[in-house]
Amino acid sequence: MHTRLVTPMMKPNLIAAAEIDRLDTWAKYSAPMCGSCISSCCTLPVEVKIKDLVRIGVVDEFELGDPPKNIAKRLQKEGLVERFNQKSGIFTLQRMSNNDCYYLDRKSRLCTIYDKRPDTCRNHPKIGPRPGYCAYKPKEVVREQNFRAIEKF
Repeated sequence: MHTRLVTPMMKPNLIAAAEIDRLDTWAKYSAPMCGSCISSCCTLPVEVKIKDLVRIGVVDEFELGDPPKNIAKRLQKEGLVERFNQKSGIFTLQRMSNNDCYYLDRKSRLCTIYDKRPDTCRNHPKIGPRPGYCAYKPKEVVREQNFRAIEKF
């Protein structure tokens, strides 16, 4: 899927929408891309450490003495964590049924915990499946895809 992206003082550009599971379709990252993207990076699994969970506010500092396995069980029951890797100490945050991050606002497509977001998110795309690249998907492409899907009905 391609769309024309035109901004003031720019020539039209042909922009390809990335496929989240195909790293070869990801675009070289530049900060201005985020404003016109559907937040596709927020559909990737978010791996966090215990300090991230404290910052987010779902783990109390007093719990840090508890076995991480017990913390993981509680967070899984609360629907905040998908899984926990005991060997690495990495928790994977729960995602919505459409793979959106639990903390991504569905309408605005903005992070609801931006100031407290995990290090994984703070450092994206410096770290991640393809460092320096992102799964950029322009909002216009998504609108076109949704419009075509509606037309089929």
